[in-house]
Amino acid sequence: MGIKSSISFTEQQDAFARSLVESGQYSSLSSVLKQGLELLRQKTELESLEMQALRELIRQRINDPAVSAAEMGNRVDAMIERKRRGLLMDP
Repeated sequence: MGIKSSISFTEQQDAFARSLVESGQYSSLSSVLKQGLELLRQKTELESLEMQALRELIRQRINDPAVSAAEMGNRVDAMIERKRRGLLMDP
């Protein structure tokens, strides 16, 4: 069962939503709004998961042993060399 709600649109938003219905992409304005809200929900959930993953990565980095600048340079050089070989590029 749906819940009725009153909302306001700008003229541009209303015209866009109505054009989607008129073109047959959606059966009603309600369908347009439901799809928009579902996309927003998915985006919000994805951003939340990404933020959690970033926080975990930061926690791991803080707890991992430090790497010297020289060692990091060596790792970067090795990574670049692997990429070059993978792309068959000349150094």
